[in-house]
Amino acid sequence: MLGPTAHSDTFTRDNLPPADQWPEFLLEGFDYPERLNAAVELTDAMVEKGFGDHTALIGNGRRRTYKELSDWTNRLANVLTEDLGVKPGNRVLIRSANNPAMVACWLAATKAGAVVVNTMPMLRAGELAAIVDKAEISHALCDTRLMDELVSCAKTSDFLTSVVGFDGTSNHDAELDRLALEKPVTFDAVETGRDDVALLGFTSGTTGSPKATMHFHRDLLIIADGYAREVLDVQPEDIFVGSPPLAFTFGLGGLAIFPLRFGAAATLLENASPPNLIEIIEKYKATVCFTAPTAYRVMLQAMEDGADLSSLRAAVSAGETLPAPVYDDWMAKTGKPMLDGIGATEMLHIFITNRFTDHKPACTGKPVSGYQVRVLDADGNEAPRGEIGRLAVKGPTGCRYMADERQKTYVQDGWNVTGDSFVMDEEGYLHFAARNDDMIISSGYNIAGPEVEAALLAHEAVSECAVVGAPDEARGQIVEAHVVLTAGHMPSDALAKLLQDHVKASIAPYKYPRSVVFTKALPKTETGKIQRFRLKG
Repeated sequence: MLGPTAHSDTFTRDNLPPADQWPEFLLEGFDYPERLNAAVELTDAMVEKGFGDHTALIGNGRRRTYKELSDWTNRLANVLTEDLGVKPGNRVLIRSANNPAMVACWLAATKAGAVVVNTMPMLRAGELAAIVDKAEISHALCDTRLMDELVSCAKTSDFLTSVVGFDGTSNHDAELDRLALEKPVTFDAVETGRDDVALLGFTSGTTGSPKATMHFHRDLLIIADGYAREVLDVQPEDIFVGSPPLAFTFGLGGLAIFPLRFGAAATLLENASPPNLIEIIEKYKATVCFTAPTAYRVMLQAMEDGADLSSLRAAVSAGETLPAPVYDDWMAKTGKPMLDGIGATEMLHIFITNRFTDHKPACTGKPVSGYQVRVLDADGNEAPRGEIGRLAVKGPTGCRYMADERQKTYVQDGWNVTGDSFVMDEEGYLHFAARNDDMIISSGYNIAGPEVEAALLAHEAVSECAVVGAPDEARGQIVEAHVVLTAGHMPSDALAKLLQDHVKASIAPYKYPRSVVFTKALPKTETGKIQRFRLKG
């Protein structure tokens, strides 16, 4: 049964999946009052707990305390409700790179009872229009440096009636900022229900129309009170840094919700390239980093060249499977484990992970407390230990697609079936094999691309690689490796043969790449995730 709602605009509650299509939610230990506003818990409540003078956000050359963030978001919330007419339950789109102003806008809209849709700067008008139409978004807040595509979208939209600019730099000189200066620093936040939708996270995977995942106010706190508390043991002294966009739930959790829940600080980078990450870690002595394995490889080289990253106590890797050589090199260099984990937009954040005291190479670890997992065979039964199968999970968070038939596929018998292939070993540790649609079937063998990638990455000539299945008349598919070489190595048939022999000597010989394609760069998403689908065919 859903608890009370504060939404006068009931669109999101009306478009939740039918109750019989929901996953089973395991909420024991996650007890919140019926009335809950996640943004209040991350700002005003933190000031009341004595964190007012602690740094909350660092970005664009400025530090902002929890008291400043609370005041700032209250001013903005007053603008949203008084000047822009935002009603509880209205959808508000935010378009920005990672900066403190984006976090402030997200928190303010959440305080006002809106349902927030965070979007990435790289989206074009057509992509924005698909999101606006699906969620029937009426209001948008946009960094003034990124207005063009959103204005183009609004011109032809039946829903988007208000687009207001904010200044994502430290100048605060845009329409929203000027309106906020006139407002008080107090705001009576909307008393949303813990079961009110607070966030729509859009995910399209690699194909198909975008899906909107629906997350409640309680869900935003569950990921902090679960994973961040148990695994990261976040302390007020921690300083977070990372590369994932706040528009993705991985980034919103790791760079906003987790630090703010525990009185820690978040450093926000608009361009979180590995060199910029390294610079920020050194400058602010960051302690917790969220990024992809490719960035950690650059950090390892930077440490070889003299960079001081010793302040990092937690290196969280997600988005891509963590190759064993990167894990091993990090352990050897720092003496600390790299925390590989897996999450999903549907699940909101990481639900399987390694831990500081329990970790292995080429292993994703065990479930976060509160979550249960199974590996399923082709018939939907539990697969024997050691065999590849489909991952199924349930816990305190889970999939609720907004008005989408694909809910029936993702949720089966109360379990979230994530689209990932895993192996569970005899000790209950989980090992990532591949995305279900990335498994390579060659002459009847199931071959997991990431295993071949890890073997290739152990060779000194390989900087990056991605392994996909290429069509083959005789075998159905062959293993094809797309390889970026390290400095000093040149593409050649002889080097391709050397890499093939290296893989044969490292893992079962039938898994070796029969095709090696040398390339200068691999296609990636903004979070550093390799887009293997663009390499197929």
